[in-house]
Amino acid sequence: MSLTKRDVRDYLIGFALILTMVGIATWRHDYEIILPEIGALTAGMWIYHNPTWVSQPIKIFLAPSGTAVIGFGVNQLPISYPEKVGITLLLILLLLNILRSTLAPSFATGLLPIIINATHWSFILAIFAFTLTLMIGVLLQGHYKGQPAGKPLHYQHMLGFVLAAAIWIGAVWLAGFPQMAGIPPVLVVFFEASQQPSYSGKTALQHIIALSGAATIGVLVHLVVASWLLATAITLPLVFILLQLLHIKLPAAYAFPLLALVLPANMFHTLPIAASLAACFFLGSVFIYRKVMTLTGVASENN
Repeated sequence: MSLTKRDVRDYLIGFALILTMVGIATWRHDYEIILPEIGALTAGMWIYHNPTWVSQPIKIFLAPSGTAVIGFGVNQLPISYPEKVGITLLLILLLLNILRSTLAPSFATGLLPIIINATHWSFILAIFAFTLTLMIGVLLQGHYKGQPAGKPLHYQHMLGFVLAAAIWIGAVWLAGFPQMAGIPPVLVVFFEASQQPSYSGKTALQHIIALSGAATIGVLVHLVVASWLLATAITLPLVFILLQLLHIKLPAAYAFPLLALVLPANMFHTLPIAASLAACFFLGSVFIYRKVMTLTGVASENN
């Protein structure tokens, strides 16, 4: 995909915001300030100008901040990790339905405090600060103008999301890998894909490769480069090149390099495998469901 001067400018500004966030975390020696989904939100709003994401600027602040508070609160409960993930996902769906928002990265900001076991209020303050910054940036860019208002989630999509998440959480729990219950960038893409009227096998494969590749890039670079800031400066362009080669725009992929920086040790080394398996399951489920619905529709018409 060729880039215009405006595209280059937007990429540079977006990457600068992400590096600023990591720089502050480095200065403060506080990994809870590193918010992987800010990378995805920045790419989707400032770089790709995703019409669904930018249509209601106020919800750029309300939805991710609200779900972050939910995840932070649930993480304090004396229950198991998979249970925390399941309860958080349900509460996130409820909040998004109340807000009439389909801002998929809200799932990631809600799950992050559980994944990294966030306990300091610096996490919440960082979410508030960076989502507010993104909202102001979208308002200044003006791409939200003329976009349709938000709509409530379809119950069919909500039910499908909950069912697939429940199957996955149960499977990894029984398999003895509960830490794989929540892979935020994968759930973000799954939620978005489930909202689409069609989802081809080619698109599913591209998304799986992109997510798996971005996770692998994040882990490999951080194994070699210990510095949070330097690792981020290296991985962001590499993810950009990966997406260019695949000819797709996938904001969630930019979350993986940052996620690799903050994951606990028991999740870090298995992230590429976990991301690959989760992507295959969730995105494969969407493709199969769409395929079955199409075939069923054709069969009904023939009858």
